[in-house]
Amino acid sequence: MSRSYQLKRRAARQDQTRQRIIEAAVELHQTIGPAATTVSEIAERAQVGRVTVYRHFPDEPTLARACSGQYFERHPFPDPERWLAITDPIERLRTGLRETYAYHRATELMITHVLADARDHPVVPPCHTHFRYAADVLTEPWRERGRRRTLLRAGIAVALSFDTWRTLTRDEQLTDQQALELMLRLTCDCVDDRRERTNKAARVERRGPSRR
Repeated sequence: MSRSYQLKRRAARQDQTRQRIIEAAVELHQTIGPAATTVSEIAERAQVGRVTVYRHFPDEPTLARACSGQYFERHPFPDPERWLAITDPIERLRTGLRETYAYHRATELMITHVLADARDHPVVPPCHTHFRYAADVLTEPWRERGRRRTLLRAGIAVALSFDTWRTLTRDEQLTDQQALELMLRLTCDCVDDRRERTNKAARVERRGPSRR
């Protein structure tokens, strides 16, 4: 057996061990949460020793980055770039919320524990950054300006939030579709009111001055 073959086999075994450790950590993070997960539990689930865990991941941030990288690779964020092709602002918002709520449901176990235990952990900001960009994309086609646009953007950000989705679907027992329609209505209320006033003024103008 050649030395190069032995080295390849050893590297493959190390990669397999590293993967088992990551898998074990991910499973524990989404069942008991990052705060309650210990190196001993990770080692036991991965069927390795504690020393082996530290050999591959010398500290918690290194392991957390590996876990989050793999998790989000398997659960990619909804893609706001695709929403740009939808020119109608309401339809774009509806599509964005539908895809986001489906994502929240698929990742609920993990995100619930991560936000509870490690909302400010260094691996979390990319998630926040993604949904801030998503809010920008969903706000872009609206014509509102100034304070009204600021409020609209804030409403969309709240509608996209995992916390909002979880409150509506778990605490209030709404379906994803009901949550979507509620947040669509609440977010667009100020815009709808403005359009209704504009339409009413236009109808009055077409009728002409009232006669008594």
